[in-house]
Amino acid sequence: MAAPMFQGSICALITPFAEDGVDEDAFQRFTDWQIRQGTEGVVACGTTGESPTVSHAENKRIIDLAVEASAGRAPVIAGTGSNATHEAIDLTAYAARAGADAALVVTPYYNKPSQEGLYQHFKAVHDAVDIPILIYNIPGRSVVDMDVGTMARLAELPRIVGVKDSTKDMARPYRLRSAIGNGFCQVSGEDGTQLPYLAMGGHGCISVSANVAPGPLSEMHRAWRSGDVARAQAINDRLMPIHDVMFAEPSPAPAKYGASLLGFGSERLRLPMVPLSDATKAQIRQAMAGAGLLG
Repeated sequence: MAAPMFQGSICALITPFAEDGVDEDAFQRFTDWQIRQGTEGVVACGTTGESPTVSHAENKRIIDLAVEASAGRAPVIAGTGSNATHEAIDLTAYAARAGADAALVVTPYYNKPSQEGLYQHFKAVHDAVDIPILIYNIPGRSVVDMDVGTMARLAELPRIVGVKDSTKDMARPYRLRSAIGNGFCQVSGEDGTQLPYLAMGGHGCISVSANVAPGPLSEMHRAWRSGDVARAQAINDRLMPIHDVMFAEPSPAPAKYGASLLGFGSERLRLPMVPLSDATKAQIRQAMAGAGLLG
C-alpha cells in the first residue's frame, strides 16, 4: 500500500505585512520557527496567507521565501489556485520552478463550474506543470463541492496526489479511500475535526491553529500515528479553545494577532479584512494562555 505524500500537522502560514508590502524577515523567521517546532509541512500563500489580496508578484515572492526558509527540512506546499485556469497554470508553473514540493489548487470560486468543468480545470493545470498537486475542496468559500467521482477521476492522473478537505463531512475520508485507495493523501482543512478525520482514514491537517500551536499539534499527530490515542485526545482537548477562537472573527485575523503575540510580525491585514475587536483579542490571549502557549 502506497504511503501518502503528506501527513501530520501542516501549517497554513500567515503572511506578515509591513507598511510597504510583505514583511519578508518576519515571514522567514516564522517559517523557520514552525519547522523547528515540529510542523511537518508548510503552505505558503494559501487562504490563511491572504492569497486573495496579494498580487501575483507577491504570491511568487512568498513561495520563494518559504522554499528558502525551509531549506529542505519540511515540504513546502504553494498556494497557486485561481478561478481562471490560465492564472492557476502560471502560478503553479512558477511554484515548480521555485522548488516547491507541491501545489495547493483551490476549486474555482465564484464561476461555479460543473463537475466536468472542475475535472477539466485540474487536468489542464496537471498537464501543464510537473509538480504534485493537492486539490483544495472548500465549498463554503468556493460555492462548489468536488464530488467523490470527480476526485477519483482526477486521482488517476499521476500528479494529482491528494486533497485538502474542508467539507466538514466526516464520512468523506472513508468514501474517498474506498474509491481511490489509501495512497491518495487526505488532509483536513478543519482544525476542530482533526481527530475524527484521522479516525476515518485521513492523514493530517492543513491547520490555521498551527500558526500559534505548532508544537502541540505536531505532537498530537505523531501520538496518533504511534497509537497513543489517549495522548492525542488529551492534546486535542487542550487545543479545542484555540481552534474555536481562531475563527471568532474572519480568518486569518485571529491567527495573525496570535502570531504577533509570539513575536512574528504585526497584526496588519489588507482590506476587506479588518482588525480584530478588543473583545476578540482578549479571548485569543486567554485561550493561548490557557493552552500554555504564552510566556
